[in-house]
Parts: sequence; C-alpha cells; structure tokens
Amino acid sequence: MKKFVSWNVNGMRAAAKNGFLDVVGKMGADVFAVQEVKARPEQLPEEVREVPGYKSYWNPAQKAGYSGVGVYVREEPGEVRYGMGAPEHDAEG
Repeated sequence: MKKFVSWNVNGMRAAAKNGFLDVVGKMGADVFAVQEVKARPEQLPEEVREVPGYKSYWNPAQKAGYSGVGVYVREEPGEVRYGMGAPEHDAEG
C-alpha cells in the first residue's frame, strides 16, 4: 500500500523556513503533494525543490506569487501531465 499526503502550504518559501523538510521526513509518504506553493521552482531553495529520495514535479500559476502545485514521488511515474486541458484553469497552476 502506498502512502499519499496532501498539504496546502500557503507559500512554499515560508513552509521551507518553517520545517517543511522535517514534515516530509516524518511523514514518509510515497507521494507528497503540495498546493498554494506561490512560487516558481527556481525561486525555491534547492533542498526543497529537490528533496532527497524524491523526484519532484511543479506546475506554478502564471500569475507570480499565486497558487500553484507541486508533487514529490518516490517512484517515477509512467506519465506526467500538466494542466487539465482547460486554459481558464490551467493558468492557475
């Protein structure tokens, strides 16, 4: 059985400063999803962008500092899709 964790971080940079990596380590999830990242991957510290033991995928919102999601996975998926195919929603990340 796989363990999936989903967390609305309300700002990934703030979460990084407040123990994000400790939480990821304690949870031991196979899939760890984050919402409301409010940053582009290149704006994040490397240790948060690329957590050891996980492959990460990011879909930031087009609007700077708004919304966006990320997912960390232990096993690389067979396929990754970005967006839902609805432009009015895909820009939200």
